[in-house]
Amino acid sequence: MRQRHWIELFSDYDCEICYHPGKANVVADTLSRKERKEAVEESARLQRCLDDMIEQRSDGTLYYLDRIWVPLKGKVRTLIMDEAHKLKYFIHPGADKMYYDLRDRYWWPGMKKDIAKYVSKCLTCLKVKAEHQGPFGLLQQLEIPVWK
Repeated sequence: MRQRHWIELFSDYDCEICYHPGKANVVADTLSRKERKEAVEESARLQRCLDDMIEQRSDGTLYYLDRIWVPLKGKVRTLIMDEAHKLKYFIHPGADKMYYDLRDRYWWPGMKKDIAKYVSKCLTCLKVKAEHQGPFGLLQQLEIPVWK
């Protein structure tokens, strides 16, 4: 629909749309490179701010705002989520509860998204959730009440 709208609009004018390959289209190439350069500078600035917030304690552990920074190497993050999700006392908490419990002690980039993905793959949670949901399919009409 969008393309159709533009075709109708341009059909009123006497114009020609020409495609210039990458090397010939110097202006657009320069603009796109400028955006990429700005994005790289922004990410470097954010990385420097993050580096300032991360501190290394005497035992070699990295901390981010008084929370343990969990590295991506190995399966430490998965191990932490396994332990928090399958404890005897919590019995499969949902993603939000699990995130709020873990965020007091641990931190890593994309933590909330990782926890939500982990909980969505838990078969026990999916089974329990299915029991509390109504049946799928078409809606059934209710009985029409009869006057006594």
